[in-house]
Amino acid sequence: MRLLLDEHFSPEIARQLRHRGHDVVAARERAELHALSDRQLLGVATAERRAIVTENVVDFVALHRSAVVSGMDHYGLIFTSPRGFPRTRRAIGRLVRALDTLCRARPASDTLRGQTWWLERTDSPKHR
Repeated sequence: MRLLLDEHFSPEIARQLRHRGHDVVAARERAELHALSDRQLLGVATAERRAIVTENVVDFVALHRSAVVSGMDHYGLIFTSPRGFPRTRRAIGRLVRALDTLCRARPASDTLRGQTWWLERTDSPKHR
């Protein structure tokens, strides 16, 4: 699975995931992705066959619904929450582990095509 991290996420997450062998870019790593609207970012991700990782559930669910109604496609929306995955330096590893687990379990680029997915922590009690 190929990923595009929304602008809210540190590029360090993308670097660590690439180190683990995944095709991941962070919006903050690419100048042409800075300040794009959510719709435009989804367009770029779709063109590159990437799923978007975002906390912006409200806006991206609306875009997902719009895509479904209009027959448009995307390669997946992976939702996170700041409670499960705080955007702090100390918590970067938690998000990296969860995304690594997801990418290894679903390696095909179209595995989440047209779908939304809530990312779960891999270090939560039910995963031990």
